[in-house]
Amino acid sequence: MQRTLILLKPSSIERGLVGEILSRLEKKGLLIVGMKMIRLSDELIEEHYSHLVSKPFFPILKEAMQKTPVIAMCVKGKEAVRLVREMVGPTNGRNATPGTIRGDYSISALKNLIHASDSLATAQIEIDRFFKPEELFDYKTVMSTALYAPDELN
Repeated sequence: MQRTLILLKPSSIERGLVGEILSRLEKKGLLIVGMKMIRLSDELIEEHYSHLVSKPFFPILKEAMQKTPVIAMCVKGKEAVRLVREMVGPTNGRNATPGTIRGDYSISALKNLIHASDSLATAQIEIDRFFKPEELFDYKTVMSTALYAPDELN
């Protein structure tokens, strides 16, 4: 099973979409193994978006990410990184397919509701950035046998 990081951005909080997004992730069968609300410091934003710091739109991104707290989540599931990225859709909500989170609820490249790790390696770095080991939980639900075949539960 893979773990991946999800950030529910201020745009999802301001629009009251947190419950809807959480529901979609849970209904798919992803297990929330860590979740907390945090305010992003300048340093944390600059570290997380280090690949964008030199871009002219970075100050706007930084301001948008600090408008409200964000909800940081770690979810677990079979092929979770790929699965979550597909559920989220492309960065620009205008290019996202209906049925994806951004395709259904976003019309912006910047205010695109949600961040999801883009690879297994990045997921581990990002999970470590936002969570201490004791803030992550390993547990099984009674639904796991309904979600996965026996050979998929490893």
